[in-house]
Amino acid sequence: MVALHRHQLVRLRQEAWGRLQQEAVESETQAALQCWREGGFPLVVCRQPCRAPEDGAVAVGLAAPLAWQRRRWLFSVRRDEVLYFDEFPPAVEIAALLSRRARPGWTALCDDLRRLGLRVRVYGSHGWQRLTGLPYLRAGSDLDLCLPVQDAEQADQVVQCLSAAPFALPRLDGELLFPDGGGVAWREWQAWRNGCVREVLVKRLHGVELTAQPLCEAMA
Repeated sequence: MVALHRHQLVRLRQEAWGRLQQEAVESETQAALQCWREGGFPLVVCRQPCRAPEDGAVAVGLAAPLAWQRRRWLFSVRRDEVLYFDEFPPAVEIAALLSRRARPGWTALCDDLRRLGLRVRVYGSHGWQRLTGLPYLRAGSDLDLCLPVQDAEQADQVVQCLSAAPFALPRLDGELLFPDGGGVAWREWQAWRNGCVREVLVKRLHGVELTAQPLCEAMA
């Protein structure tokens, strides 16, 4: 059985789409599901209940584009309704969504992060627009990055790299994702390491916690 993690995509079987559409009450929900079904678009793993359902159901979400005012729908699917699990696109693949002025700096940043040993992916508006081809981006949309790090030292290196990113880029947002599954916004990690805050918000698959002892503190 595939282990779930945050920012994970879910590709559904056709019969699952049919069930979700039948159970949908609102016509707007039905229309969004039909669009996703016809487009072959994925859903995304959401925060899971602390107690795993007996039927192994997975909580998933549909993140709609601007046409639906970026509405979010939540659903539950069985494991046998999942065709396979997927991931958001690698960072280098969203360059075409950036302005020509921003692309050189983006390429350089991707190269720098790769040299640090990271396989960066992009979620949020840029990630969804790359996956679906539908309009998600607005003026000033952040660039949301999945930043898988192994320890506090690597996290610090990544934060230093992001802090030196070219000004032509959109605002860089996103999370440092640690091996234990916890995620910390990179700007919050930076503030904690600089002594500006005493606690950080750690997001996990089954909940969130505000803690004064963030991930990997023992390795700091």
